[in-house]
Amino acid sequence: MNGKKKMKFGNMKQDLLTYYEKRAKEYELIYQKPERQSDLTQLHDYLKTAFENKKVLEIACGTGYWTKTIAETCSFILATDINASVLAIAKTKNYDSGLVEFEELDFWLLENENNTYDSVFGGFIWSHILKKNLPRFLTILQNQLIANGELIFIDNKYVEGSNTPIARTDADGNTYQIRKLENGTEYEVLKNFPTMDEVKDLIRDMNLEMKWMELDYYWILKLIESR
Repeated sequence: MNGKKKMKFGNMKQDLLTYYEKRAKEYELIYQKPERQSDLTQLHDYLKTAFENKKVLEIACGTGYWTKTIAETCSFILATDINASVLAIAKTKNYDSGLVEFEELDFWLLENENNTYDSVFGGFIWSHILKKNLPRFLTILQNQLIANGELIFIDNKYVEGSNTPIARTDADGNTYQIRKLENGTEYEVLKNFPTMDEVKDLIRDMNLEMKWMELDYYWILKLIESR
């Protein structure tokens, strides 16, 4: 394919990791889209308020773009990612002294109950989880919370002309995009766009109360643990 690499369909987890490792240095360019600036301002303001004085576990923190915002108001944040290349970039940012720690961590390995954090945050990770794995994903994260703690997610809405087109849909309803890096390399990436009703159905029996907000280009989901 003219030297371009396309992701294999059978090993999505490893291929997704490879994509984000290669994309690390250009990761934050996505936040420069002019049409999304108003929404991004709202997201930053929301997160600063939502995590004020909270002890936070951040999964899939990437280059620390959202970590930096949360650190402005939280009491502590453990920012984690499975990818060392993006963590290396995250660690170069300036944060409030003593509030941020980093750990190379696969959140799927957080199987045991921790019950330590007021909040768990996942920015733009929900869309990269296979639909069949979402119940386990939420259960793992819910187990990291204190009683009445909160899971907060932000992610993309699909907006024609602003998002990369959907290239295919699999038998389970998962959707995929073809992503191109600046060097021309192409990867097929899992990217789902859930609706509010889909999330309601998902958490129906999970002891989680739901608050959903939609902006023009993004959605915000707060799940309140109700043991």
